[in-house]
Amino acid sequence: MADMEVQERKIVVAIDEGDESIYALTWAIKNVVSQNSNDTVILLYAKPPLKIYSTLDGSGYLFSSDVIMSMEKYSKEVADSVIEKAKRVCEDLQNVKVEARIEKGDARDVICDAVEKIGADMLVMGTHGYGMIKRAFLGSVNTHCAQNVKCPVLIVKKPKSEVGSKSS
Repeated sequence: MADMEVQERKIVVAIDEGDESIYALTWAIKNVVSQNSNDTVILLYAKPPLKIYSTLDGSGYLFSSDVIMSMEKYSKEVADSVIEKAKRVCEDLQNVKVEARIEKGDARDVICDAVEKIGADMLVMGTHGYGMIKRAFLGSVNTHCAQNVKCPVLIVKKPKSEVGSKSS
């Protein structure tokens, strides 16, 4: 029994701009993270690469370096804002380390790569609840990660609002 008292786990929580990921983080803190442990919660944000396909836009204008720098600055501000919001959710955690990582790239690849590099014990993700058709066109980060990471994946679905919904 003494061996089971203190368990050290690395729990990666993928976060983005949506409320679904913050809900998943909150849920994980209440239901997965042990307050009396050596757990480490790693907040992971995948910063999408800038989508500049060419130096010319549709009208034939060149993107100036100022425009590109402004886009990069905005992208960094969004990432920092998302991380700060997630850190505020974790403020009351005791005996739990909280780390934040911002990685650049496609969310599918960033999450899978980071989980492997970290040696995570669990990946927690929110879901946007897209239907089958929308998922077919946009792809599902959750599905990709669940199929490709080696640790357990917990996908937390945010309940629909109580207004106008039937209770089951």
